[in-house]
Amino acid sequence: MTDPSFAGQIITFTFPHIGNVGANAEDIETGTPAARGCVVRMDITEPSNFRAAEHLNAWLLRHGIVGIAGIDTRRLTRRIRDSGAPNGVIVHAKDGVMDIAAAHSAAKDWPGLEGMDLSLDVSCTQTYAWTETPWQLGSGFGTQDQPKRHVVAIDYGAKRNILRRLAGAGCRVTVVPAKATAEEILALNPDGLFLANGPGDPAATAKHAVPTLQKLLAAGLPTFGICLGHQLLALALGAKSRKMAIGHRGANHPVKDLATGKVEITSQNHGFVIDQDTLPAGVSATHISLFDGSLEGLQVDGKPVFSVQYHPEASPGPHDSHYLFQRFIHAIDQAN
Repeated sequence: MTDPSFAGQIITFTFPHIGNVGANAEDIETGTPAARGCVVRMDITEPSNFRAAEHLNAWLLRHGIVGIAGIDTRRLTRRIRDSGAPNGVIVHAKDGVMDIAAAHSAAKDWPGLEGMDLSLDVSCTQTYAWTETPWQLGSGFGTQDQPKRHVVAIDYGAKRNILRRLAGAGCRVTVVPAKATAEEILALNPDGLFLANGPGDPAATAKHAVPTLQKLLAAGLPTFGICLGHQLLALALGAKSRKMAIGHRGANHPVKDLATGKVEITSQNHGFVIDQDTLPAGVSATHISLFDGSLEGLQVDGKPVFSVQYHPEASPGPHDSHYLFQRFIHAIDQAN
């Protein structure tokens, strides 16, 4: 499933029996789904996951998300692979009368993601504290009530399990809106700064994010960025982003750690990438994609500042990338 925090995108499932996924109201990655539609190969069945709290179809109805079944999702995937992502619409009419011309025009007129700052659509609107820790079999989610460090997370569309990982690593997590100022963030006296994932064109989000990040980098805080946070960090350091012909979507992307030579199986969802050739002096590539050689991670030489393009809180490997959270914690402890 693609990341539900990607506003304007369509969720495409390729599971043969999607109902088995179910919907757990306590384990959804964002409070309000931002996806515009759901495309599945077969009709939704009854959930079989023991954690399911609601039928997926009921969840879609409750959130007003339109869906369509009976699509050859493998063929659609091949078309995207060979020709790039097409514009499309899903039409529902209670009376069965479809305005095909209007649907065609809507698809044709959609401008695409370039130039779109979607982070403000999915970011929180006020600062809040996060204490929930990762789910454990037999006990469910926990609570971090004895934190040893304070991390401020800038919410560009943050997935909840990232926040859980930080809390589970011994952090008191304060989440701030995407447009929080450097002065507001520094006033919270953080030990570390986390830059969250999110949707949209990083160059568009950079207009308000980069000046803030440059001030925060000057303050010397240990910093860890993921996905859009990685891209914004790179732009703040002087690199450039570009639109990919075919984005990285899914949970089986091999990424090589250039320092260790190890290969991680990662979860990814992005249509923009940082151009490795534009990394300035003093900033090094740390990870690359083994699919297309694109940049998957960077670090500032000699400073506790690093980021990755993929989602290390996810579990496709299943836990290949969890070490990055420990690297962040170690950087904080070394700086304090």
